[in-house]
Amino acid sequence: MSDPGNYVGSADRSIGQLVAAATAEMSALVHDEIALAKAEVRQDVKRGAIGSAAFIAAGVLLLFTMPMLSFAAAYGIHNLGLGLAWSFLIVAGAFILLAALIGFIGLRKFKKIKPPEKSIASAKQTAAVLQKAKPHPRPAIEADAILRRSGSSLAAGTGVEALPAGKDKASTVARSST
Repeated sequence: MSDPGNYVGSADRSIGQLVAAATAEMSALVHDEIALAKAEVRQDVKRGAIGSAAFIAAGVLLLFTMPMLSFAAAYGIHNLGLGLAWSFLIVAGAFILLAALIGFIGLRKFKKIKPPEKSIASAKQTAAVLQKAKPHPRPAIEADAILRRSGSSLAAGTGVEALPAGKDKASTVARSST
């Protein structure tokens, strides 16, 4: 990081100018970080899309080979001396059994799926903390001091004195400004 004393006129900068400069630099840094994250995500999405397309192409080619493998298996069984119809029925039965087995495994895996309990508990805990949160306490300042600072014509006390009994000026002003 560069030394802040190197800037021309840095000795003449006020605290407000320094805070404004720091805020602007922090904002630029955040924007740059967001742009970097977007670029990285865009690149990862592109890689994922290319990988998905390759898997889809491999699946389609595998799907096209299934009828050929089925015919080869059926004719192979036929060459062992069984009738052609029985050979095709045996291959079809094998596919039905394989599909049932894969379906059963998939059903067992789906039954093991549970809701994201840790995330739900964390969200509930955060909501409970936020519900109990109180607004930042404001310092008790006299109402007429606030009105004088704002330049209001009520600073002379014309509208501030008519408060309900039991309430002080500062709490009424603090509540009305929120």
